[in-house]
Amino acid sequence: MTGLTEQLETSGMLLINGLHVFDFVLDAGELRIECMDGRELKRWRFTAEQLAAARFDDAQQSWEISNDTGSYQLVCLSGFSASDEDDEQE
Repeated sequence: MTGLTEQLETSGMLLINGLHVFDFVLDAGELRIECMDGRELKRWRFTAEQLAAARFDDAQQSWEISNDTGSYQLVCLSGFSASDEDDEQE
């Protein structure tokens, strides 16, 4: 099992406490997340130390991570994106 930071580097989307997140940044070991929950903008920030302390829950297939505001369930999802370029084969 790889660590949370390694999984975040290859993830295209996250779930945090069940909310779908497309807007997240992993920079200098720090994770910053933003998402809209209805009309409310929610933000989370996790330090490198908090990422390193995250524990994988085999039963839930998610990461348990905590910061100063609470504990969260984080799921890393991989995906693919469509190319903006026209297919030259057409």
